[in-house]
Amino acid sequence: MEKFRISRSKIDLFLNCPKCFYLDRRLGIIQPSNFPFSLNSAVDILLKKEFDGYRIKAEAHPLMKAAGLQAVPYNHPQINLWRDSLKGGISYVCPGSNLLITGAVDDVWINPQEELIIVDYKATAKAAEVTIDASWQESYKRQMEVYQWLFRKNGFKVAETGYFLYCNGLTDREAFNQRLDFDVSLIPYQGNDIWIDGVIEDVDQCLLSEHIPESGSSCAYCLYRAAVEQAATY
Repeated sequence: MEKFRISRSKIDLFLNCPKCFYLDRRLGIIQPSNFPFSLNSAVDILLKKEFDGYRIKAEAHPLMKAAGLQAVPYNHPQINLWRDSLKGGISYVCPGSNLLITGAVDDVWINPQEELIIVDYKATAKAAEVTIDASWQESYKRQMEVYQWLFRKNGFKVAETGYFLYCNGLTDREAFNQRLDFDVSLIPYQGNDIWIDGVIEDVDQCLLSEHIPESGSSCAYCLYRAAVEQAATY
């Protein structure tokens, strides 16, 4: 039997709405996709190129030095695979289940203790100070923890603290002048992946069921479908 491929984002979907998750992974009915964030993708690509230059030289990036972080970009033969979701990223087959858990990291660094440091790039543009404290950013934290868990399951020693490399586009310039400047912050986050095994067990049971589960309480898609169905009865 073909394994259910469960990405980090699908775990988030399950936590948000088991019904939409089941429709997606079990029945192949996928939520409408959002428009791609092309500028964010451009930042991601350029950051990877920039850190790859230091990876080849086995040197710390200036951002690492400024933060007092003793680490260098990890030069591993599979780094490009780990960063490519289309090619599978990093994956783990859960024993005793039919699940293949996958994730594609933005970057991996390594410290003198030979612990891997998981790094996630983020891009935004706002006047306020960039943090990871908003309620909607809980998914960012879960994302980091799933990546840390995946690397541990693949036998790597992983540092508890990962980093969000946050690029904030500056809008206080007098003109565009074919240039967009950014403030770049390196925000530490101490992950805790203790919740993941239990959620994966729930995911497995959900997919084995012959019954569609209930919607999540705040699922916008299910609320929309319910409103349409109600309107159709008028």
